[in-house]
Amino acid sequence: MNKKIIVLIVVLLVIIAGVVIALFLQKNNENQENNENNENKIVTEANNEVINNSETEGGETGMQDKKILILYFSQSGNTQTVANFIHEIVGGDLVRLETVKTYSDNYNDLLDEAQEEKNSNARPELKTNLDNIEEYDIIFLGYPNWWADMPMPVYTFLEEYDLSQKTIVPFVTSGGSGFSNTISSIREKQPNAIIEEGLSIYGSSAENSKNQVEQWINQLGF
Repeated sequence: MNKKIIVLIVVLLVIIAGVVIALFLQKNNENQENNENNENKIVTEANNEVINNSETEGGETGMQDKKILILYFSQSGNTQTVANFIHEIVGGDLVRLETVKTYSDNYNDLLDEAQEEKNSNARPELKTNLDNIEEYDIIFLGYPNWWADMPMPVYTFLEEYDLSQKTIVPFVTSGGSGFSNTISSIREKQPNAIIEEGLSIYGSSAENSKNQVEQWINQLGF
């Protein structure tokens, strides 16, 4: 075979080999870049998930940016005692819901008044005026159980104020009846509010209920 032809063939083979190697290296570089991009994408998505989770957890448990009201109706003082414990734990504003009328200091007479108001579906006029109710995000609402119901002044409050999109956290003191059907009544009066799990305390145990109150608040995430 002519030497020139052999040299030409060798040159062609070298050129072809060079092209193949160049294509191979280019392909590897593209794969490496794709892998790096995918890894960066995964890291970015993972970081976003961490940020989103942090925001969610902060929304559920971080109350630093929430304005809290502890509003309670109390005559014998048991509900007031529990309200004070809540205030010590979560802070916020503490307000007693008072009426224009004065209830009897005698327990039996008070029961008679409560029953009469319930039977007549009364709405006692409130002395307490909450003209800044829109500022609050969370409202702890406390009351005694009177004849398996909320005291009628609490109904007055729920009908006079719009608590839409606010979180209502109910608590009740009773002789053993607990909430009865009062949670349903709150939902009926404030259908656009968020109703959290409530706390029921025996009236006779109110003074010693701080640990129970604290445990309940911790369970709520405060």
